[in-house]
Amino acid sequence: MMTLAQIKDSRASVWLVALFCFIALMIVTPVIPQSQEYHNFADQRNFFGVPNTLNVISNFPFLIIGVVGLILCLYGNHFSLSFQGEVWGWVFFYIGVTATAFGSAYYHLKPDDARLVWDRLPMTIAFTSIMAVFIIERIDEKTGTMSLFPLLMAGIVSIAYWRYFDDLRPYALVQFIPCIAIPAMTILLPAMYTHSIYWLWAAGFYLLAKLEEAADNPIYKWTHYTISGHSLKHLCAAMVPVFLTIMLSRRSIEIERQFQLMKKTDKDGLSGSIQG
Repeated sequence: MMTLAQIKDSRASVWLVALFCFIALMIVTPVIPQSQEYHNFADQRNFFGVPNTLNVISNFPFLIIGVVGLILCLYGNHFSLSFQGEVWGWVFFYIGVTATAFGSAYYHLKPDDARLVWDRLPMTIAFTSIMAVFIIERIDEKTGTMSLFPLLMAGIVSIAYWRYFDDLRPYALVQFIPCIAIPAMTILLPAMYTHSIYWLWAAGFYLLAKLEEAADNPIYKWTHYTISGHSLKHLCAAMVPVFLTIMLSRRSIEIERQFQLMKKTDKDGLSGSIQG
């Protein structure tokens, strides 16, 4: 069994390896500038005086599920979260989801790089906080809790780096690493809670959303100019917090992990009694 010092050393090693890989990637890969063609969406129709109407209003589901998730998370611990770090992680996740409704709608009213910051920032908060939550669940509670604010800061810095240096590489890493790591850890690592299949459903809908985003124009044509791929992307992406909220409301602690938590609680209590 690893000692406390060995655990701390292994955590430091992981962060150092991650930092080394990031620096190496930045050296060997070319700069990825923000294409201005990105702002040229297929559906630019104006209904009731609202520019790019469907791309704007299709963000509304983020507001609904974000507010519902925040209420359930903060009042009465409806989700029965086991650790304070989990509570903070899910709170930041739902704040990011809620803010996405406003940030993305604001961007789509008049798409440009300056407004795109407010579209990407809340999504980045959601990505990074959910990664910290997953570390808590699958690896270690302390490691995950301690990683929450560094991950949030890494996401914010990636947005600032893109905006000031016109280079999307750090932002791309922040966005896509959770998409790979979370499904992999769901399959490979033991679960703390039941109903883990919802993680895979959420990952599947996020992948579908990215495909719809890439096929913005073709989907708009295939639907006979009814709805574009980007509007559908918003609706599919909003299904990610929907599935995760259903998971949180239905799951319970796995029996084996429950015994481990009880054992840890008893050990901590005994240690406190001896010290007292």
